[in-house]
Amino acid sequence: MTKLTFLGATGTVTGSRFFLEIDGNSLLLDCGLFQGLKKNRLRNWEPFPIAPTDLDRVFLTHAHIDHSGYLPRLCKQGFKGKVHCTHPTYNLCEILLRDSGHLQEEDATWANKRGFSKHKPALPLYTVEEAENALSQFEPYHYGEDIFLTDSLRVKFKDAGHILGSSFVDVKLMKEGRASRIVFSGDLGRPARPILRDPVQPFEVDYLILESTYGNRLHQNETPEKDLAAVINASVDRGGVLVIPSFAVGRTQELLYSLRELEEDKEIPSLPVYVDSPMAIDTTAVFENNKGCYGLVAKVLEIRGTSILKPQQLKFCRHRDESKALNEIKRNAIIISASGMATGGRILHHLRHRLPSRKDTILFIGHQAEGTRGRKILDGNPRVKIHGEDVPIKARVENISGFSAHADYNEILAWLMGFNRPPQKTFIVHGEPDASSSLAEKINTRLGWDVVIPKFQETFTLE
Repeated sequence: MTKLTFLGATGTVTGSRFFLEIDGNSLLLDCGLFQGLKKNRLRNWEPFPIAPTDLDRVFLTHAHIDHSGYLPRLCKQGFKGKVHCTHPTYNLCEILLRDSGHLQEEDATWANKRGFSKHKPALPLYTVEEAENALSQFEPYHYGEDIFLTDSLRVKFKDAGHILGSSFVDVKLMKEGRASRIVFSGDLGRPARPILRDPVQPFEVDYLILESTYGNRLHQNETPEKDLAAVINASVDRGGVLVIPSFAVGRTQELLYSLRELEEDKEIPSLPVYVDSPMAIDTTAVFENNKGCYGLVAKVLEIRGTSILKPQQLKFCRHRDESKALNEIKRNAIIISASGMATGGRILHHLRHRLPSRKDTILFIGHQAEGTRGRKILDGNPRVKIHGEDVPIKARVENISGFSAHADYNEILAWLMGFNRPPQKTFIVHGEPDASSSLAEKINTRLGWDVVIPKFQETFTLE
């Protein structure tokens, strides 16, 4: 008997965790942190619903923290099995999990210093050392490589086109001469985007677990680069600095690609571009070491001698003094810094410094989850709290959704149309309630599929 239990990413975009009991194996598909609203973040501190010692293996769809960031905590609680993912996902997790452990330690230190924690002393969810211990349990594979867990149970990773190394997990069980297949989409990427390949098309799917981050939205512009050029040129005209909160993994690299293209096409002037994020700097190096994962256009450019991720005046700011020095820049510059939802990191210092200035511009280029600081700024609030201080919002605030690495609902439906037959059941996850219900209705109405929106910790028996 095969059972699937939803331990996260239900009613929320984050906390991807799916427990699959199949052919005598106990598997966890993704192991992410909950982010955003406090009620969700508190789940990170609750005992894991399944005894970690009872889990055999973990499979990661990709490296983003809402899909991988709980792993050190799981291992700390006794998980001893292997963690499987693609090779680039492992390379990125080496960066992200260590950074997450560092942030957990910093948060605990800050809470103890300011005395605002209920716990005495406040402890980190996990440490850098515990993140490194979890990394020792990784066993990466290549796209399309068979992973046989039993003679009848095979798993493989297929390119999801979301970020470098991202995949959907294809689980195939052979019983009595019949194959049944379960596919976990992870985060589905977009077609025809720069750098990465398009998502692979699966077939013969019996059960589909499908993300719905953009289940009720369409990307505003099929060519977001034109919108980016307009924002940059307007920033230059106002004589200010453009600050872009950007995810260190994937989004920053696509942004660098677009800036280089716009410069070469003379759509924007060449400006100093500061990447103020050690994680983004390290991630860019991982991209450059994994060019085999690039799409055809990006590969051709590289073969011709173009460094696709390098605008003319690119400057990396690794050290704190370099980051602080950016406050002295008054005009005609672009600062890219993490995190993309302004939940932490160096971007908070730049926002605190730039938000009160009418000359400066803040540009969001990705989804801002409910409860995040980025969402509050984007929603038009007059003030936002940063490091305990109420900061007035007088800067110009812009938003371009077309840079999202998530497929919108039309792109999801187009991907689903490629299935050679309807799955027996499609489970909608990884979305805020309105997004999930909207996508479920569209799939049911337009494709006639049997669609379910699971609840937290709900279990289904799969035939």
